[in-house]
Amino acid sequence: MRPALSLPPAVLSTSNPILACAVSRAARRLTPFLMLIYVVSFLDRSNIGFAKQALERSVGISESIYALGAGLFFISYSLCGFPSNLILHKVGAKKWLALLMVGWGVVSMANMFVSGATSFYLLRLLLGVLEAGFFPGAILYLTYWFPNNIRGRVLGLFYLGVPVALILGGPLSGLLLEIRPTFGLQSWQWMFLVEGFMAVVLGLFAFWYLDNRPANASWLPAQEKQALADALALEEEDRRFTGPAKLLPMFRNLRVMHFLLIYTLIQISTYGVVFYLPTEISALIHRPVGIEVGLVSAIPWISTLVAVCFLPRLADKLHKHRQLASLTMMISGCASLAFPTAGPRIGLAMLSLAAAGFIAVQPLFWMFPTRYLADRAAAGGIALIGMGNLGGFLAPNLKVWADQHFGPQHAGLYLLAGLTILNAGLIALVKDSRVTKSAM
Repeated sequence: MRPALSLPPAVLSTSNPILACAVSRAARRLTPFLMLIYVVSFLDRSNIGFAKQALERSVGISESIYALGAGLFFISYSLCGFPSNLILHKVGAKKWLALLMVGWGVVSMANMFVSGATSFYLLRLLLGVLEAGFFPGAILYLTYWFPNNIRGRVLGLFYLGVPVALILGGPLSGLLLEIRPTFGLQSWQWMFLVEGFMAVVLGLFAFWYLDNRPANASWLPAQEKQALADALALEEEDRRFTGPAKLLPMFRNLRVMHFLLIYTLIQISTYGVVFYLPTEISALIHRPVGIEVGLVSAIPWISTLVAVCFLPRLADKLHKHRQLASLTMMISGCASLAFPTAGPRIGLAMLSLAAAGFIAVQPLFWMFPTRYLADRAAAGGIALIGMGNLGGFLAPNLKVWADQHFGPQHAGLYLLAGLTILNAGLIALVKDSRVTKSAM
């Protein structure tokens, strides 16, 4: 087996002034726009939490129907990301991402016509199919533009789309729910219409704004375009050497299964908050879901924004990713246990602490599999671990099951908190060794 290519530092380092200018120009153009799309994407999948009470009143969507429908999104979302990325690679990001955005925007708008359980389930499944391709597609797209030594920081900026979506989404959704019935549409129908239309507009704009690769970018000067293309071509040649991923051995690797379990539990914790935050805020402050609840619900996500900026940097500085991730989940789990019975102020503080931990721990988590998996093992293993997004399906259904089968109030929330504390222990058991090609 021949050694991997040695990439010339002068080509890949952003100390090369021409390459540095190209990277900077590409980051300014692409990163804010992709983050904006991620904001709208996350908003369109999570705004169902704000419509929960209205759907119960208007079309008879019960607690169990809501839980199943909210979670069905993640079935199709988890299954369709891989084929979607293959299509993107073949037809180009410009066309495929634009088409996905227009498609999920139309489906999100169609939620205004939900009339019962069947239509609710079908639309959630279809939304998952169309949104599935965006996140992995954006990650793949960024590899077309940014060398390895800068891509981590770019991905960090992109990941800020989650708290930004939830900070802005709460007040926006709450404000739209204050709209009086107009043109025969209820306020919750206006919410789906407006927020879905935002994705359609962005999709149409993306078709004009995005370029598939640096070679297609008219906004890059020729010299910068060439420097960036050369650096990326060398990295692409190096990656090709590693060969295709083999998926079957991943199912026999206990450490990969360990990562999959951790990531699934992280997603259960995350979406246990996302889907029920408006309802829990409403109960804490004794107000119906509307603009006031929307504004208050932004507070946990502001805390999350701070945590996402601070925690990964601290972990990098101390080289204590595993320890800080485990501690973060333990604190978040304990906060989740405390907030249901605390008063409004303490309860909101505990809820903010929990939400911040659930999101901020994820960049730390991805350090584990990317350090452990090497070469051919990486592509298949990371794809398999990504199926932990099924935790978004499990979270609402586990909550409903616990509420229905156990006597104490908030049993579902206590179950989710207990799983978070269990996950802190699983993270503490993570080992830092690597797996090589031969090990797989």
